Amino acid sequence: MGGLVVAPQVLAVEEGVKVLRQGGNAADAVVTAALVQGVIDPQMCGVGGFGVALIYEAKTKQVKCLAFHARAGSKATPEMWADKVIREAPDGFGFFLKGAVNDVGAQSVGVPGTVAGLHELLGRYGTWSWEQVFQPAIRIASEGFIVTAELARTWKTRERFPERPSLLQRLQFSPEAHRIFLKPDGSPYEAGEILKNPDLARTLERLAKHGFEEFYRGSIASAIVADLEAHGGHMTRCDLEKYQVRWHEPIRTTYRDFEVFSAPLPAGGLAVAQILKILEGIELQRMEHNSPQYVFTVAQAFKAAFTDKVRYYGDPEFVDVPVDILLSEEHNRNWTKRIEKGEVLTVPRVGVSEPHGTTHITAIDSEGNIVALTHTLGSSSGVIPRGTGFMLNNAMVGFNPLPGHPNSISPGKARVSGMSPTIVFKDGEPFIVLGAPGGARIVSGIVQVLLNVVEFGMSPFEAVASPRFDAQVCEVECQARIPSWVLEELQKRGQPCVKLPQSYGGVALVQLAMKSGSKWIGASDPAGGGIALNC
Repeated sequence: MGGLVVAPQVLAVEEGVKVLRQGGNAADAVVTAALVQGVIDPQMCGVGGFGVALIYEAKTKQVKCLAFHARAGSKATPEMWADKVIREAPDGFGFFLKGAVNDVGAQSVGVPGTVAGLHELLGRYGTWSWEQVFQPAIRIASEGFIVTAELARTWKTRERFPERPSLLQRLQFSPEAHRIFLKPDGSPYEAGEILKNPDLARTLERLAKHGFEEFYRGSIASAIVADLEAHGGHMTRCDLEKYQVRWHEPIRTTYRDFEVFSAPLPAGGLAVAQILKILEGIELQRMEHNSPQYVFTVAQAFKAAFTDKVRYYGDPEFVDVPVDILLSEEHNRNWTKRIEKGEVLTVPRVGVSEPHGTTHITAIDSEGNIVALTHTLGSSSGVIPRGTGFMLNNAMVGFNPLPGHPNSISPGKARVSGMSPTIVFKDGEPFIVLGAPGGARIVSGIVQVLLNVVEFGMSPFEAVASPRFDAQVCEVECQARIPSWVLEELQKRGQPCVKLPQSYGGVALVQLAMKSGSKWIGASDPAGGGIALNC
């Protein structure tokens, strides 16, 4: 039939493929599967979250970007957390505040956009009804699902720094989360056990029956506002009622003979484009893949773009971002020259990157339509409005808590994100589709997988499975499979580096689709437990 769905959750991919097999298109499949993702990966995504989608319409050959970012509530102020800062996280992932108020609890919640975004996507491009796309998620929430090894593992993973709450601690935060997601003795579910969420099933049923406005104006809105107002949140009912999605022209650039489209600010596609422009003038093919020279070069390009991110990136509705300059040949050639001289770059420590989290799904139908959707709860706030069964986002953790910066807090503002669904064209036709969960490391993961294909000719699975690295501040952090002698050589060049504990994972979970002849071939990062299925 010619279609494909790829995501980190097998059950969501299966439901998406079922939609394609029943005559639905890519938008129908993505919306259906995204709702399922919210049931089976409840701290990465869901109706309390936000996201961004890149859409290619085969009939018009146009690429559009649908943005439904979370926004700071109307009670938020730029100075409200300035006196609560403990320190910047040493790994570059944001600030630690007293009481973790930006990370868990009512104050960490931004106005959710996922329900409005999925409704807009289905209404603009889909063929199935709103009620129809909810049915698989309702069934799975009601009947229960088998907890995967990957989900069970995340609930047992300790955070690297004690100031950052773990996913288990987020489940322990509220009585509602404890009741739904933990056993009576307080322990998390194990792999292979069945987890049911009848509260969420009822919420999804109400949304399916009464429409998306039930979330923003109806009984669900009332439950959200009641919980947040009782605990000092910054969001009001008016904020929910006024929420709107945005349509943007995607970031567009070239890399060698390829044309690249990605999600613009406040999403992460500008960083993807900048890194590619910095690297375009360097003959990467002459370097051995993941050799010391290759890792050094690409890591410096990461740090160059992330330096510009700290200096300039913010919500374009609130700050003037010099996008044309940042993508200009002159600007990026200056970065390239510094890298070629062997300069070890360091990202200024005044920015904020979101923690690891998020999920992604790509669907391609038999007509050639493509939807690449990245959506998230951030890393989840721990807050579940009473009786609803879904967790709200912690989008506020992605802002700079100090006023006066491009990504500082302001009412109605969206924070900068790493979400970067990307479509690469070859000879005027879609060739590669990429997306990933992984917080700020999404950008690094997507760029490396793209380079693996276009510079080194890797197959889809080779491209997503090959060892990766990242550089958010100064150190280069490498997956454990990158040999020690590579790290030793980097250190001789003055580049600090360290091995991550993971052999797989830790640098985004890239989901890839690639055109081969007339067929799409997909691959899901093996660290995520996902799958790519054709139909």
